[in-house]
Amino acid sequence: MGGADRVIRIVLALIVGALYYFNMITGTLAYVLLALATIFVLTSLVSFCPLYTLFGIRTCKVKN
Repeated sequence: MGGADRVIRIVLALIVGALYYFNMITGTLAYVLLALATIFVLTSLVSFCPLYTLFGIRTCKVKN
């Protein structure tokens, strides 16, 4: 996973967290988005996204 992808995921997770904190999202939608935000943070920390491997997506430079 590339650096820009990691930063974007963390920023999105922070936005979702802020929306939940300020009660702008509630109910089931809030819990689904918080779960996604948690997944985004975890995949950013380990620099690996299992869905990317399933779909063959690469967001980092490959050394030859």
